[in-house]
This record gives sequence, C-alpha cells and structure tokens, in this order.
Amino acid sequence: MQIVTADIGGTHARFALATIEDGRVTHLGEPVTLKCAEYASLQTAWEAFGEAIGETLPRAAAIALATPIRGDVLKMTNNPWVIRPALICEKLHVDRYTLVNDFGAVAHAVQHCDAASFSHLCGPQGDLPETGVITVIGPGTGLGVAYVVRGPEGYRAIETEGGHIDYSPLDTTEDAILTRLRRQHRRVSVERVCSGPGLAAIYETLASIEGRAVVSMEDKVLWQLALSGEDSLAAAAFDRFCLSLGAAAGDFALAQGAGAVVIAGGLGQRIASRLPQSGFEERFLAKGRFQRLMETIPVKLIDHPQPGLFGAAAAFAQENPA
Repeated sequence: MQIVTADIGGTHARFALATIEDGRVTHLGEPVTLKCAEYASLQTAWEAFGEAIGETLPRAAAIALATPIRGDVLKMTNNPWVIRPALICEKLHVDRYTLVNDFGAVAHAVQHCDAASFSHLCGPQGDLPETGVITVIGPGTGLGVAYVVRGPEGYRAIETEGGHIDYSPLDTTEDAILTRLRRQHRRVSVERVCSGPGLAAIYETLASIEGRAVVSMEDKVLWQLALSGEDSLAAAAFDRFCLSLGAAAGDFALAQGAGAVVIAGGLGQRIASRLPQSGFEERFLAKGRFQRLMETIPVKLIDHPQPGLFGAAAAFAQENPA
C-alpha cells in the first residue's frame, strides 16, 4: 500500500510518498521540504505537498512530530502548530494514521536501515548489536533522544524527551556557559547547548571570557562561520559544542544501558565529517570509573538522507503489518 509520510520539526516540514509491503518500507519517494513558518498549520502544509506533487494523496498517513505524543492536543516544542489527533482523519482526509515522536521515528529508521546506512565514528568496529539497547541522539533545532530495544521476538522504538535533562558542565568554561544561560532560563537543559541554537550560547560565552563585544547573528550564519573556519571564535565554539555533545551521548548511553550509540539529526549529518577529528570521543569516554565500559560501545552516524520520513513510515508498517 502507499501512504503519505511526514516529518514535522521545529523549522521544516518534510513530506513524501512511501510504499509499505509485508510490514516493511520498500520505497520512499522524493521528499518535499516546506518551511513551517510559511504555513499556518499541518493541514495547510499537507495540502501544499499534494499541490507540489500534483497527485491525490493516499488515505493513510505516518506523521512524525517534534513533540511528545500524549493527550488530546499536541503542541510542538519549537513550532507554533497545534495538532489534535481526533481531527486528523477529517482534516487530512485519511482513513488511518500513525503518530510518532520525531526521534521515535529515527529510532524506527535505525532498526530498519541496513549496515551500509551507517558510518563509524568511534569505539569498536562492526555492525550494530542484534540484541540489547541502541541509544539514538541527534542535534537539530532541538536535541532528540530515543532508543531501540532489540530482541529475538522483534524490536521496540522508545521515544523520550532526554534532551531536556539538566546540562552538566565539566570544566570552568562550561561553568561559564551554564552561568550565562541561567540568566535567560530558570533551568538549563542539555538541549540549550547541544542543538543548533546552542552554538550561539557557547560563542557568546567565549566572547565574554575574552572581553570581546558580543555580536549576535543568525544561527545559520554562525554555523557557516564555525564550519568554514572563517571566524576563529566561532570555530572554538564549535569545538566546545562537540565536547558537550560527546559528553551528552555518553551520559545517555550509560542511563539507557546501551550497547551502541547512533548519532542522527539534521545537524548531526551536517557535522558528521567533523566529529571524528573533534573532542567528541574524548568526552564520550570520560565517565570516570566507567571509561572501560564506554570503550566497548560503538558510536555510529546514520547516513540515510531522510531517517525521519523513512522511520515514520516504518512505524506505520509496524502498526499495520498486513
């Protein structure tokens, strides 16, 4: 059967057609990406997708949302759209649908992707373990966290809001980052640092430490400066970002009892080539008495171009195996 699969994040809404056969995704069509800020609701963006491909949309949907999938009203974490599950069939003209958290969808993708869809970052070489827990973490507009539990009778993809646990500094520079962020937020979560907007908080703190005037700029511009090396302070902020991301990934692996970690997210893909040369691995391993345990955990990057779309469709396939 054919379905519409959607991945709705804080900045972009992605749509594609997918084909489901025997409980698996056998084909994912060319995605259409829309800016959430240019549409009033999921419904209007959905209609724009149909117009873009010039087809009548299938009456089945898999929708990944950047928010917990709980309650009668779903409010996006970094997006003003409001979704009411009871009205989805009526507003989107579908007969059945699956709703999944955006990083729950990525966890489904981790389960269904083949070994060629992953590249090695650090730790032991080899494929992902066939049984046990795989932690999935990905920086983007926010910080997504999920995990996959694999067993002989199948798997479960567990979505979490792990990105909202407390940020934990490990040195005096990170103490300064925390102090600066506390002026803006009563409580500072790890997402405030390990996400796209987090680079600005790091950059502004480093500028303050050096006695420079703090220059505010769009996140996109700052990331370009950081990755190109045009701005040495932005490059230093990126190095610090990688340290914090490594520390967070190690914390989630310990908390979830993981045998492997997968880095995902739009930003995760963008910085993939830079992470192996960064301090990510150093901080991932730096868990005191548990460093030897951390050395046994492989860390991989998912290379699938649209894990959210693919994973949402896989979640639908799991719920509708026939």
